[in-house]
Formats: sequence, structure tokens, C-alpha cells
Amino acid sequence: MIESTNPILRAIQYGLYDWTREMPLGTRILAWTGILIQGYAIYAAITRSLFWPVIWPPARVYIYTGALYIAGAWLLNSMLTSELVRKTRMESEQVAARAIQQTLQPDPAETLPNYAIEVCTRPFRNVGGDYLDFVTLPDGRAILAVADVSGKGMAAALLSANLQALVRTLATMVPEPLELTMRINEHLWRYTPDDRYVTAVFIVLTPSTGELTYVNAGHNPPIVWCNGTLTRLEPTGVPLGMFRRAAYESRDATIPAGGSLLLFTDGLTDSIRGDDPDRRLCDLFRAGSAGSLADVQALTDATLTQDDLTIMMVRRTVTT
Repeated sequence: MIESTNPILRAIQYGLYDWTREMPLGTRILAWTGILIQGYAIYAAITRSLFWPVIWPPARVYIYTGALYIAGAWLLNSMLTSELVRKTRMESEQVAARAIQQTLQPDPAETLPNYAIEVCTRPFRNVGGDYLDFVTLPDGRAILAVADVSGKGMAAALLSANLQALVRTLATMVPEPLELTMRINEHLWRYTPDDRYVTAVFIVLTPSTGELTYVNAGHNPPIVWCNGTLTRLEPTGVPLGMFRRAAYESRDATIPAGGSLLLFTDGLTDSIRGDDPDRRLCDLFRAGSAGSLADVQALTDATLTQDDLTIMMVRRTVTT
């Protein structure tokens, strides 16, 4: 329901809809019934008439309306208690799901020689739809992946876990990002709802040279920088799961010796104050002030955060 700007209609929305919108339909109807019963009891007590135009003696009408009011309050409180139990159970399940989702994150101890990797994941709710991964391939290369599933909460988290399973299953079979992207896109198009899609970046890093081969499926452009020089890995295709035969392009880039790569979801730019958060982020790198993940996080304002936030910083520590 669209929030009304009329103060009277907004008050009605709040009284009858806002606080019940997450209730199951049956519980919501019974809660509204309890409110109406209490309202009718108050009306009957004031007019001294349970059935207009019959006027009842005060003593009798007050007994009846009092009992009616208590019945309405009991019904309403029962529905609120039922909703509290349901929400508490859901909260417990989400906490357990959050613990499981954390175990799916890449192992911080798993890294590459001469590279330092820092990650930050901060779901907007207990669980989130952002996906972050680091997969070492048998030939010594590594796949870096960041994705953002449309929506939030449990549904997005389930699709995120599915995406991780796809990447880890396909990585050793099709280690090139273009083929990997196309296979994942067809799978998501076939097996996910029409209103769900995923923006993602898949990068294959050759550690010895710093060479990157990447596909950007409608995601925020990762940033490569070194000594004030900045390169953005712009999108090379549409988000995953939207079209079965979507076209993607593979491109190349390089992390110079002493340079860094930043991958992130839109939760980062959404939480940076100002009219042009992308420019502020790029200015930080051009000024050479982003030496660590903490420097990037310092740009964010927690009060602006309305989405899952995920960041991966890869620093090539070799300087010769």
C-alpha cells in the first residue's frame, strides 16, 4: 500500500494497516475484529444502546458493554501475542540462518602469495542477499566474485547461497569468467522467479602478473588504482537471470605492482553522504588515501545504510 500524504488518511493507514501488514491474513482480520468490538462497546456505553434506537437501562448496558469491551480486548491481545510468538520464532530462525551464512563466507586465512585480501560483509537484516567469494583454481589463478541479489532478507539470502554453490561447482569446470557468467545466467533465468535478478562481477586473477580477466553483469564497477591512477571495470552485460540469451563480454585489466582492486555492492555508495558518492569514492583513491579497507569504510555513514553492504579489497603487495 502506498503511504498517503494526507494526515487523516495517514492516521487511518497507521491505525488499521501499518502495524498489521506483516501479520497472516487470518490474524489480521481477527485483530481488526477485536478493535471494532471495542469501538462498538464504547459507542454503546455512550449511547446506552446496544441496538439503536432501543435505549437500555444504564446498569444493564454498562455490564453488557463492559463484557463486550473485555471480549474485544481479549481477542486483540490474543492476536498480538500470536504475532509476537511468530515473530520471535522467525527471529530465532534468522539468527540461525545468519550463522550459517557466515560460514559460507570465504576463509580469511585463504589468500594468495604477495596479495593481501580484506573483506567486509554487513547485511541490512539478519541475513542478506550480497554474495562474496574467493576461489583458488588448480592452475594457481583465483576467481574473485561479488554479487548483489535483488531484494533483501531470507529470499535474497537463499538465492545468494544458490549462487555460491553454482560458482564453486562450475569454477573448476569452466574457469573462464565469460563461460562461467553465461552458464550462471541461464541457470538463474530458468530456475528463479521472474522478479529476481542478480548483478555480479566475476574476475579471474593471475597472481604472478596481476592480470585480470573479468565480466561485469550490470554491477557497480570495481576499481583498480595505483599511485593516483584509477581504472573502473565498467559493466559488460546485463544483470544475471533477466534474459536467457543475454550477451556478455570479457575484458582485461591489470593490478600494477603495489596497486589495489576494490569490489563492492551498492550498499557502499548508498551509505556515503553527498550528491555524488561515486565521485567521493574515486577521489579517495586518486588522493592515495585508501591504504586499507578501514579507509573506505570511514566514508560511510551508518545512518544512511538501507541495504546490504559488501566490500572486498585486494592489494598487490609486490613492489618490484
